[in-house]
Amino acid sequence: MRRKEFSVEEQNEIDAFLSGMSYGYLATEGADGWPHLTPLNYAYWNGNIYFHGSRAGSKMKEIAQSDKVSFAVSKEYAIVPSYFTDPRQACPATAFFKSVHIRGVAEPVEDLDEKAGALSSLMEKLQPEGGYAPITAEDPEYRGELRGVSVVRITVSELTAKFKFGQNLNEERRTHIADSLKERGRPDDAETAELMRRFCPHHQ
Repeated sequence: MRRKEFSVEEQNEIDAFLSGMSYGYLATEGADGWPHLTPLNYAYWNGNIYFHGSRAGSKMKEIAQSDKVSFAVSKEYAIVPSYFTDPRQACPATAFFKSVHIRGVAEPVEDLDEKAGALSSLMEKLQPEGGYAPITAEDPEYRGELRGVSVVRITVSELTAKFKFGQNLNEERRTHIADSLKERGRPDDAETAELMRRFCPHHQ
């Protein structure tokens, strides 16, 4: 069910989520007319989505045929069982999540400095401990690699975000679920309870 109370418009929240996640799903139009969905690592840099791959790959051929793409990123934080709030009915079972859906125009990047910046952003996300030489177009050992690798920029045309953390629940029910999550103690449960507090419509 689409609920407007789950929609998020604060750009800082969206930027932080896209910067923190490591992979998303690219939707292109397949050669056979069917949608083609590809999971891939990405960088969110300067307000654009970047990814890399083989110049001969299917997604590159599909982008050459149609540059209109969709890109989605999501994270499920917690499954909320029905018995947290109802001892009998299954209906209250739900999940709390963040999701971002982007419609945009995909274009291969040719500028080596832009390629280096996008790939540096990706490496900072995937390998924050370092252990590699900085990626620059001036480095002769990277320059050939940068020329050879395919990097694609998705320029965002439309973005929608939904962060669902019990905003539609009354305070008593929301508090009970948050306390139950903290007591359960699974990975992300404590963070989910804190996000419920942050996104509570009455919490400022």
